[in-house]
This record gives sequence, C-alpha cells and structure tokens, in this order.
Amino acid sequence: MIEVRRSGERHHEQYGWLDTKWSFSFDSYYDPAQVSFGPLRVFNEDLIQPESGFPTHPHRDMEILTFVLAGAIQHQDSLGNCTTIRAEEVQRMTAGTGIRHSEANPSSTDPTHLLQVWILPDRLGRAPSYEQQSFSAADRHNRLLPVVSAKPNGAAIGINQDVTVYRSCLDPGVHVVHRFDSDRRGYVFLINGTARANGTSLEAGDAAKVTGEPELEIYADRETELLLLDMP
Repeated sequence: MIEVRRSGERHHEQYGWLDTKWSFSFDSYYDPAQVSFGPLRVFNEDLIQPESGFPTHPHRDMEILTFVLAGAIQHQDSLGNCTTIRAEEVQRMTAGTGIRHSEANPSSTDPTHLLQVWILPDRLGRAPSYEQQSFSAADRHNRLLPVVSAKPNGAAIGINQDVTVYRSCLDPGVHVVHRFDSDRRGYVFLINGTARANGTSLEAGDAAKVTGEPELEIYADRETELLLLDMP
C-alpha cells in the first residue's frame, strides 16, 4: 500500500525568519493521524533567512538528521562541536542522555534550505555523539545512494536505529528499484521534480508511506531528487 501526503497537506508555519513545513506532529501542531511512522518521528522542511536561526536548546534520546539542500547551517553544541554544514552534506546528532545545540544561517544574503529528520533510537540513554559527511551529486546520480545506515555501508553515516536513508537524483526517464524485506516499510519524500512510485504520482514536497510492498519502483518523469527511508 502507498499512502500519499501531498505537499500542501503539511502543517505550515511562518515566523518571518523561518518558513517551515511539518509532515508529523511537532511543537504546537498535533494531528493524531500524523504522529509518527515506525521509528520516523519528525520530518520538517525549513527555509531559514540570513543571519537567523535556532538559539541554544536541548534534545534527548533522539537521532537527529540534517540534510542541507541549499546554503549552509552553523552548528554548535555542548560536546564542543562547532561546524558548518553545507549543501550536499548530511549531519547526524545522537542526543542520547542529553545535548544542547544551536543552529544558525551564517550568510548575510542567502537563505538556508534544509530537511530535518528525527528518528527514535533503538534504546534510550546512549552517549551523545555527532557525525557529518559530504555526498556529491555525482555519487547519487541515477542510483539510490545510502547516506545514513545502521550497518557498515561505504561512507554512509551511522545511526542508532535499524534505518537506512537513501538519497537519489534521477534524470528524466530513469527509474530505480528498491526491494523491501517482508517486515520493512518505506517513506519517500520528493525534494524536487515529478516521479511515480509504483505508479503513484508524486511532486515536490509530496511524501509516500510504503507498507506491504515487496519492492518500490521510482520512475522520474522530470529531473527528480528524493529521499527514501527503509525502516522496521
């Protein structure tokens, strides 16, 4: 079964410095039909204005993934990390027993466009940790590239949950196929473009929950970029 949530159905908040769309219940937004999907708890799309950002705040017992799509985000945390995450880079922060961090757009002219994904960990009370990696557009061209994985898998960033995140950029007319084990589910998010997932049409900002499908064929009608999560 493929259940689609269209881009315009997401919850939308506008704070002046931040334009954000939430796929699942988050902060003051609550929808009993959209609380989580397996271990996937948060999937936010943020546009952060120049010289703006999130002041220092705490997290606990969550695997937090940040995918910068355009611009950059400056990260500082209570572990002593002070890094800049740029387009094409992925960050994983394990909040574990507790971490405090801030996120800011360092540019004085350009907005930052990013996706932030929260995954429930395999167990509570892990030590906080941090990892960051760059993956080029060529790496994911016309293929499903694993960028986050609980299993050793090339350059993929580690995560404390049985989840693999793939990123792909497809040319028009190209298709990729992903096969699921019988007890697995999938979540597809179209970053841009137009595609079909097992025949179901998706456009930029649309997401599809995939359950009970032995395989998923994604066919790009136009140049398309996407994330695919394979999870229990």
